[in-house]
Amino acid sequence: MQGVLRYSRLMLALARFGIARELAFRGNFLVKVFVEILWLTILLAFYKTVFAKTSIVADWGETEYLFFVGCYFAVEGLLETFFLENCNEFADLVRTGDLDFYLLKPIDEQFLVTCRKIDWSTAPNFLMGVGVMGLALRQMGWTFHWGQVGVFLLMFACGIAIAYSFLLLLTSTSMWFMRNQSLFEMWWLFTSLMRYPKEIFDKSWAWPIGFFFTFIVPVLLVVNIPARTMVRAINEPRFVFFTLAATVILLWSSRKFFKFALRLYRSASS
Repeated sequence: MQGVLRYSRLMLALARFGIARELAFRGNFLVKVFVEILWLTILLAFYKTVFAKTSIVADWGETEYLFFVGCYFAVEGLLETFFLENCNEFADLVRTGDLDFYLLKPIDEQFLVTCRKIDWSTAPNFLMGVGVMGLALRQMGWTFHWGQVGVFLLMFACGIAIAYSFLLLLTSTSMWFMRNQSLFEMWWLFTSLMRYPKEIFDKSWAWPIGFFFTFIVPVLLVVNIPARTMVRAINEPRFVFFTLAATVILLWSSRKFFKFALRLYRSASS
């Protein structure tokens, strides 16, 4: 319990520092927020253009797909706010030897490396995503169910954890490659896949792709399962349980891999 309180206080301190840093460059902050709003507008325009030509996309109706878009934007917003910038800078810490200063602190290394900075300019993405999801539910005439909301929140947290695990795995490879920009291109591939329903890969020629990114590298679960459990009845509980299992396995394996990578680190003084 004391450990939880300690890390909660640390997160609050990091959050306050992040806000102070953003307010020191207000113009840059506002431009970044504007870019994120523009990006959501482009996504919604694409969505409206597609459904102007058809009523169903990969078994998803118009309002269901609108909820899917909002869920994707909320997931991406949280990942970019808390983790992406930190993980992207890890290679520089290794190359310059600045990682020494983080390893000497009495804080869990993984927490400090992946959560030390909070990018508040992308935090509005989460709020905009929640707003789009709320709009979609209102258009659907959705009735509130505690059980369905509980499963959605659990699956949403699992989606964040799965995506974080992949990000940590890619980050850990910096210990060998120093500049892992090409590997981070894989992260953008993953986020691109998250943006689409997994049903688009049900066709015979695309089935191997869908199978691989659902059961081997389960990136398609990140947004698909939370969105599906909220806008539809939970008629495929096996995917819910599989998502829970995949979350536990990936969190454990990514932490083990990160610890293994740290053991190979040679400090700037060696």
